Amino acid sequence: MRRKMSLAFTLAFTLVFIFVSGLFAKEGMWIPALLNKNIDEMQQMGFQLSAEDIYSVNHASMKDAVVIFGRGCTGGLISGEGLLITNHHCGYDAIQKHSSIEHDYLTDGFWAMSHEEELPNPGLSVKFLERMEDVTTQVLDGTAEMEEEKIQQKINENIKAIEEAASDSGRFNSIVKPLFYGNQYFLYVYLEYTDVRLVGAPPSAIGKFGGDTDNWMWPRHTGDFSVFRIYAGKDNQPADYSKDNVPYRSKKFFPVSVKGVQPEDFTMIFGFPGSTTQYLSSQAVSMIMGQSDPDRIKIRNKKLEILAARMEADRKIRIQYAAKYATISNSWKRWQGEILGLKRLDAVQKKQDFEADFTAWVSKSEERKDKYGKVLSEFEELYLLIGPYSKARDYYTEIVPNGCDVFRLASLLDRSDMAIENIDREKKELLKRKLLEELESHFKDFDQPTDEKIFTEMLRLYRNDLDKTFLPDDFTVLMDQTDNVRLKEKVYGKSVLIDQEKLAVLVGDMPDKGLKALKNDPVMKLYRLLKEHYDSTVSNVYTDLDGRILKNQKLYMEGILAMKENERVYPDANFTLRVGYGKVEGYEPRDGVHYDYYTTLDGIVEKDNPEIYDYNVPQKLRELYEQKDFGSYSVNGQVPVCFSASNHTTGGNSGSPVINARGELIGVNFDRCWEGTMSDIMFDPDRCRNIVLDIRYALFIIDKLAGAGYLLEEMKKNDE
Repeated sequence: MRRKMSLAFTLAFTLVFIFVSGLFAKEGMWIPALLNKNIDEMQQMGFQLSAEDIYSVNHASMKDAVVIFGRGCTGGLISGEGLLITNHHCGYDAIQKHSSIEHDYLTDGFWAMSHEEELPNPGLSVKFLERMEDVTTQVLDGTAEMEEEKIQQKINENIKAIEEAASDSGRFNSIVKPLFYGNQYFLYVYLEYTDVRLVGAPPSAIGKFGGDTDNWMWPRHTGDFSVFRIYAGKDNQPADYSKDNVPYRSKKFFPVSVKGVQPEDFTMIFGFPGSTTQYLSSQAVSMIMGQSDPDRIKIRNKKLEILAARMEADRKIRIQYAAKYATISNSWKRWQGEILGLKRLDAVQKKQDFEADFTAWVSKSEERKDKYGKVLSEFEELYLLIGPYSKARDYYTEIVPNGCDVFRLASLLDRSDMAIENIDREKKELLKRKLLEELESHFKDFDQPTDEKIFTEMLRLYRNDLDKTFLPDDFTVLMDQTDNVRLKEKVYGKSVLIDQEKLAVLVGDMPDKGLKALKNDPVMKLYRLLKEHYDSTVSNVYTDLDGRILKNQKLYMEGILAMKENERVYPDANFTLRVGYGKVEGYEPRDGVHYDYYTTLDGIVEKDNPEIYDYNVPQKLRELYEQKDFGSYSVNGQVPVCFSASNHTTGGNSGSPVINARGELIGVNFDRCWEGTMSDIMFDPDRCRNIVLDIRYALFIIDKLAGAGYLLEEMKKNDE
């Protein structure tokens, strides 16, 4: 089969941002470089600046004050000296790694009172976007007359060449990403800074106030922020950590507004949303609601049950597993809200209604019928086939490589085993050193009784819930003939993976005796048994079916764009820089209930409960409240804490700066309301709200509670 692509067809996907009356302004994750198509609407809503102020490659703009923070969050610069604010939960791993029983920065908080006290964080980096560019034509160059099976290979070759040319011999990180399922391509060029130091974080009873009970919920009273500083060489360029490095000189930073917000105020969010799937078929949504989300919720229920009991009983375990617990619970709760939201919206029926409209549009043209006539029936067939394999994949992913600490360690060692046999001596020694560092980090946050409980319970779920076809015979026999106590004794208890000293000796002796010993380790053998069976019975089939679905989805997306050629269509999030805009507003989660748009310190005091870790308000905050020592941060005798707005957000927007009409920082995005978590799949303008830390509460905590007012002197504060 040959496929031709005309110039007009290609350009159609480059020029997709066209106005359509009646489209909700608050829905959408828009490409900053193309905001000229949105700016009139934004200004009508109150925005006082230009598209060039938001994104420019010719002069400093807001894009230069926004960074990818770590591996999956956003951060915003708030001073000319590289000072950066993000979420507490984004900095949580770094804070946890610096914490111990002697210095419990999670519980007590941490504040550097000088540059010298700021804490380095090996492995933590930030990335600035230098520029983005539509490279669709270059990516598709040479594919017009090519055989279908060779097109992707050519696309990959073109992408590699584009990325290499843009990297400037390795100075920049460059990546080409598809939009609209490969109907459009953009190049993103980043400059990465690797010396990022912890400046301050409030106690968890502020930064994580309400814990998992309040997570994804509104009203919210969480001071979810932490502060870091970017360091650079004396030339202001990226440099490895050194005491000689100096604070990064910011091209652009956000002035802080202490004026606050009012209902209907314009808000804009700037960040790196991770992943959305707004254009899925009805079959895909049905499988998410009926299988994928429920299965993953069930598995994580058990993990969280075990961890909660262990963490409640032992302070050391609470510190060790705090970050792991938070990671597991975050999606667990979101998936529950997602199911409820999709059911309430009758999402499957809405998708089917749209598909009926699509079918009617297709039927009006023989050319369309030839091209798109089988798209929907193809989805029907493919999702029927992939269902069982998708279930097996979800269980494997949640239970084997990510199920417990020893399996995560087994996965690391398995990859290292394969690598170390095929590299030279110098690289072997480097790999060993890295492995020993990984072991040090692993065992710092490892508790054997906790992990062995998760190990046995997860394997029991794996055995009971999956069809035998997806399980190795030897594993089935082991589980059927062994209770959990014997499983611990026979497999877990005999593994060297639970003994740091013995394991370090084996790593030092790799690949000789160490490699042989690891191959005979009972946990390693079980991990490899499960992995090899998954690879041979699930992985290839799932990958093939998923590839066919994605190919069909690309064609479906092409049809949707053609059908909506006179409308404005935004691409799904893919962890690239996007702009969302809306307004400050509350919402009605259900009949007879109305939520206001803001919360205050009064609500924190009302929830105060010394018996519950997540609600145990720090004593100094209690004293500040009792004394009404609010400084200049109160309004009518109340300290604002959070507000809600109608910006379209998702994972990755954590830590995103929230901007007012004048381009000033009014808050830091950290969550969505539970009733709106289905917005990754289907947006509801009546209930989808992002939750924002009011910047005035962060300033209050920094100044009054932490006594780190010197940081405020770095910031430009506007109160007009």
